[in-house]
Amino acid sequence: MASDGESAKFCLNLHNYFCPMKQVTYNGLTFEPYITRERIQARIEELAREITAEFAGKKPLFLCVLNGAAPFASELFLNVETDAEITFIRLKSYEGTSSTGTVKEVMGLTEDIAGRPVIVVEDIVDTGNTIRRLVDDLEARNPAQVKIATLLFKPESLRCDVTPDYVGFAIPPKFIIGYGLDLDGLARNLKDIYVLKEAAD
Repeated sequence: MASDGESAKFCLNLHNYFCPMKQVTYNGLTFEPYITRERIQARIEELAREITAEFAGKKPLFLCVLNGAAPFASELFLNVETDAEITFIRLKSYEGTSSTGTVKEVMGLTEDIAGRPVIVVEDIVDTGNTIRRLVDDLEARNPAQVKIATLLFKPESLRCDVTPDYVGFAIPPKFIIGYGLDLDGLARNLKDIYVLKEAAD
């Protein structure tokens, strides 16, 4: 006879099977399912294996860009199987559904990175303005090297010379939310990634 916990788990799995991701609405905007939590996790594990192989024995410093990259950075860091450290920086360049084109540093880096390999972890590389400024600032501190890991990458939206080293998913220039990405602070806690629904012609 199944325990209460086993029964609850069975019911949850049954619900997930027959009730796939649904549309969500924030601030009057509707978003459709785009990338499932399962695909995200599988891709993060692949990236972690790449980083483990490249940085084995080098003790890299993971630099998580808050707030959006927190879920991605946490999962990535936990799946890397070599000694590493993690720290955080907070920048802001978005308002609503578009980039402001400027970057404001909110919380800066305090660790000494001279001679150390650094892996910047971003939720998304869009125009590239934010990551370009950050990498320039980091390189002025004489690290051994700076690599970029991003969950999402919009190559068609780039406005500056940036090439991420580790990319979860390359996507078209559409606005997305979930798994750390927000709309005016909302939707970060969605387990899956959603894309803004386009209006019908």
